[in-house]
Amino acid sequence: MFTGIISDIGELLAVTPRHEVRRLTIGTRYDTGAIALGASVACSGVCLTVVSTAPGRFDVEAAPETLAITTVRDWTAGRRINLERALKIGDELGGHIVQGHADGIARVVERHDLGETTKFVFEAPAPLARFIAIKGSIALDGTSLTVNEVEGTRFSCLLIPHTLAVTTWGPVQAGDDVNIEVDMMARYAARLAEFR
Repeated sequence: MFTGIISDIGELLAVTPRHEVRRLTIGTRYDTGAIALGASVACSGVCLTVVSTAPGRFDVEAAPETLAITTVRDWTAGRRINLERALKIGDELGGHIVQGHADGIARVVERHDLGETTKFVFEAPAPLARFIAIKGSIALDGTSLTVNEVEGTRFSCLLIPHTLAVTTWGPVQAGDDVNIEVDMMARYAARLAEFR
C-alpha cells in the first residue's frame, strides 16, 4: 500500500531484457541499505518488487502484464521516475490509499498553466471512466490527485507549484501518457453494485 505522496524522483539507469521480463535499474536518494530484497516500491505508480540493491540504486523487474498495461513498456535509460516506498503502520496518510496496481494508461490532452496552479486534462480508458468522480481521488504516475471536473472519459486535475517541483510532473505536456490507478473504494463500490 502507498499514499500517492512522492518521496523521491529516481532516474532509470538501465533497462535489461530477461526473457519476458525487464529488469530496471533505478538511481535514487533513498538509503538503499534500508531497502529489503522483496520490498515494494511504487515507480511512477507501478508497484514493483526490489530484487537487488547497491549504494544509490536498486533493481526491480517488470512482468509481461505490467509491460502490457502501463507506460513501463516505453521506459528508457535517463527517464525520471516518481518513487514512493511502501506505507508503514503509523505513517501519515497524506494522500489516499494507493495500491500501486495501475489500471492502465491515461493520455494528457491539455495543459493550462494558470499562474498559481496548472490544470491538466486527461483522457481515461473508457472502461475506467465510470470509476472517476468529481472530488474523488485518483493516482496518476503514482501521484495522489483530486479530480476537479469530469466529462465523459475526460477529467481534469489541478496541480500546485510544489507538486510540479517535487515530482516528474513539471515537464509533462499534452500528448504524454501517464499510469492511472482509479480509487480502490470506487472500484469496490461499482463491483458491489453489479450484484444488486
